[in-house]
Amino acid sequence: MQESEPDRVAALQAEVDQLKEAMVSHAVVDQAIGMVVALGRVTPDQGWQVLKDVSQHTNIKLRNIAELILVWGRRGDLPPYVRAELEDALDRYGPTRVPGSERA
Repeated sequence: MQESEPDRVAALQAEVDQLKEAMVSHAVVDQAIGMVVALGRVTPDQGWQVLKDVSQHTNIKLRNIAELILVWGRRGDLPPYVRAELEDALDRYGPTRVPGSERA
């Protein structure tokens, strides 16, 4: 049975919407990796691993962690449990700690 024209248009529109969301999500994650690279003095691959680790250890989607890190870069706000996980991940992958942190 062949799909009707309105059904096909709706399916294509849904696919376009998903692709747009994926592009935005990718940009957010890339920007957050850039911040982690710059602030944590790690490689881009290590920055990706840091984001993945923080996401897994906080049970927060990776895109949402990336958004939190971008907000942190603009305002200096980062939830304490996310900051702790970020610092722990940077300890595993990089030579420095999170700037402005009191932890040794």
